[in-house]
Order: sequence, then structure tokens, then C-alpha cells
Amino acid sequence: MADKVTSLQVAQRAGVSQSAVSRVFTPGASVSKKTAEKVRKAADDLGYRPNVLARAMVSGKSRIIGLVVAYLENYFYPEALEKLSNALQSQGYHVLVFMASQTAGNVDNVVREILDYQVDGIVMASVAMSSDVAERCEQAGVPVVLFNRYEDREGVTSVTSDNFAGGRKVAEFLLAGGHQRIGFIAGWEGASTQRDREAGFVAGLTAAGRSLHARAVGNFKVDQARDAARTLFADPTTRPDAVFVANDHMAFAVMDVIRFEKDLRVPQDVSVVGYDDVPPASWLAYNLTTVRQRANLMVDETVTALLTLIENFDTTRARKITIDGPLIVRGSARVPAGWVQQG
Repeated sequence: MADKVTSLQVAQRAGVSQSAVSRVFTPGASVSKKTAEKVRKAADDLGYRPNVLARAMVSGKSRIIGLVVAYLENYFYPEALEKLSNALQSQGYHVLVFMASQTAGNVDNVVREILDYQVDGIVMASVAMSSDVAERCEQAGVPVVLFNRYEDREGVTSVTSDNFAGGRKVAEFLLAGGHQRIGFIAGWEGASTQRDREAGFVAGLTAAGRSLHARAVGNFKVDQARDAARTLFADPTTRPDAVFVANDHMAFAVMDVIRFEKDLRVPQDVSVVGYDDVPPASWLAYNLTTVRQRANLMVDETVTALLTLIENFDTTRARKITIDGPLIVRGSARVPAGWVQQG
């Protein structure tokens, strides 16, 4: 095995000090372009790679962010998490991705494992966190930001869409379209996103003196969303004439059942509205009316909140950040007369 190349050897070859080599490989450190070019050329010639873990032990900062993800089937998450990873990397951080299920016990185990990597911060995307793990992270001085999920308890920073407002917009849209039998297909009921979307939707119906005609649960899963649609549309005499589906991922499956199993037309027989505005929503095959989650703004707010916490952990107060999203009207739902598309 070849001897490991040291930073001193790189410094000697480049004709600079050892501290200059260290600055070149430290994100955010001040170094001239000429010096950086000489050091990087010398490093490439010698096959040198900086020891990130050793540097972390000295500085107390690993420049690593742990990213916990529950599932990637939904189109929203691969796109949003790519943006999140790129944004963190542009700030000089490395991202370690950990997969977890939606159960609290599994998430707790994953977070404990992440802490062993001496991460500077953690982003949890659509997963819940127990109070025990929240306390463990706080004791370790590791800030946590929840992405597309929030906790009811205080002390945890989160970034979400304004899901309540989004659900209410859908109710107002369907009511304005003259629908009489309005149904809802819920996501996983342990998720704050699901709860708020339904709460806003029901509030909008209630304000107009109406109530849900039918409800089923799809748990944010395609197969369960199909079953939910089959249940709602089993009886042709009582089936909904409109249905709000808690996310686009399920809405596509619901539309397929409505059209190809029940031989109903969308939107002539049934209006369908989703939530997220993932790329396939604009495909002609679905042309889905949906509430847009502004992933770019959500990512920007998440990164800003996390970096602020990293730099000022003891003095920064936790915040619940919500971002409004417009209703994007396409061809899957009846458009009320005079309706104006939002921005």
C-alpha cells in the first residue's frame, strides 16, 4: 500500500505554507485564486485528498448535514431534495442521506446513528421526531429543521407549505364550480401535512354550510389510493362528483381508477384536484388541477434556518415557517365561470 500523501508534501510541491493548503480545502476560507490553483494542481499531481474527519476533530465542525428521508416514491421529494442538497453543497456542506420509515421508533434509531457522524445539523424530510430524540439533538448541540412537516410542540424549527390555506382554496374552488357531492382521499393521518390539508378543506366547506360527502384514506400510497377510489366510487348513485386527493402521487392513481375502471370522464363526470404540483401533473395524460408547493422557496427557507441555527444554536429561537402556494387550474376539474388563475 502506498504511503498516504500529507498536506506538508502538497505545500512543499506548491511552494506555499501548510496553512495555505489547509485554507484551500476549507470551505469559506480566504485564499487567493493563484494560491488555490497551485495547491490544487500539486494535490492532483500527488494524489492528495484532505482528511475531512481529522479536520472536523480539530475545528469541531464536520461540514456534514444529515438528511433523513421517509420515502421517495412521490415525485415531489426527489426534486425537492436535489435542490436542498445542491443548496447546502453551495454553502460548503456535504450531505449524508439516511432512509427511514414513517414510524417514530425507526426515525429515532436513524437520528441516533446520524449523531455518531458528528454532523453539524439535521434536516428531516416528511418524518416525525420523538421528544426523546429532539432532546438528544439539543443536548448534542445539533440543530434540526423539519422539511414539509412540523411538530405540535414548541422548540422545533419547521418549513412547510401553508397546507391549511391550500386545502381551503380547493374547497372554495370546487364549491364555486357547483359540485354537490364532494369527497376527500386522505394521506397518512400521522402527517401534519395531511391533517392541515384536510382541516383547511373541511373549514372551507363548513364556511359555505357544506360538509364532506365521502372520505377514504390512501396513506400517500398508490395501491391504497386506488382502493380508496374504488370505495368512494363503488355506488354509481352516491359517488362523488368531485374529489380532493391529499397529494398528486395519489391523485394520479385515483384518476386512473375513475377513468379506466369506472368509465367516468374527468372532469365532465368527476372533478379531481391534487396537491404538490409535481412534474407529471402538467402532462396531458393527467393535466391535474393542484395546489403548488413552492419547493424553491421551501428549500431556501430550510437552508437559511439551518445555517442560522448552526451559527447561533444557543440564541436562535425555533420558528414554524409556512409558505403560501397557488392553486394551479388545469383540465382535471370543472373551472367556475369567471375564475382567474392565481400566480
